[in-house]
Amino acid sequence: ERHHDIVPPRVWGDGDAEGVRQRAAEDLKNTARFAAKLGVKTVTGFTGSSIWKYVAMFPPASDAMIERGYADFAERWHPILDVFEEVGVRFALEVHPSEIAYDYWTAKKTLEAIGHRGSFGFNFDPSHFVWQQLDAVAFVLDFADHIFHVHCKESTTNLDGRNGVLGSHLSWDNPRRGWTFVSTGHGDVPWEPLFRALNAIGYDGPTSVEWEDAGMDRLVGGPEALAFVRKLGEITPPHQLFDAAFSQKG
Repeated sequence: ERHHDIVPPRVWGDGDAEGVRQRAAEDLKNTARFAAKLGVKTVTGFTGSSIWKYVAMFPPASDAMIERGYADFAERWHPILDVFEEVGVRFALEVHPSEIAYDYWTAKKTLEAIGHRGSFGFNFDPSHFVWQQLDAVAFVLDFADHIFHVHCKESTTNLDGRNGVLGSHLSWDNPRRGWTFVSTGHGDVPWEPLFRALNAIGYDGPTSVEWEDAGMDRLVGGPEALAFVRKLGEITPPHQLFDAAFSQKG
């Protein structure tokens, strides 16, 4: 039901869940083929997760149930990735709640489930790390070979003892939310250490501004976010380390 308004009628069809999944998988394969014709090397998106509904862990979900979820993911995605590899395009999953990989350890398990295929990596979006209290810099460094794309998006927390990290089904602009998205430069993401980490791993792909802020007009926030990210882009590695001069002979 949640997907009805965001997928085209040809994918939705009669709304039968498995039919929607199968048609969506074919759309993904065609997306890879189309991307290749356009010269696009990386497609970003979501995988979904058959086990996200178990995240609260009660009633208890057995280890076998969780393992079946990762096996289901792999079974569905191996054929999709076959096409991606055939046309020379990579897929970047955004590590995001509701997906098969939503934090550090589930990202690790996802790569293991898919056999560390070179065509499968991550779209790194630190806004989802802030409210989960994850170390975004550590993620970049530890998953260096799998960072295929970067979203510059931001969030901030307001955990005052009443507001919780799950959002309480409150709208994005409600001050009672425990966290919300804000325009880049106005939240809690450690941007400078992140850009230094991206430099350290040799990331040379896009840094794409994804703008979501329910409390700011986008015509104000969008250009401001772009200017903020461009300034961060000036943090580039030097051609020579600052102490290299001391090892040179006069």
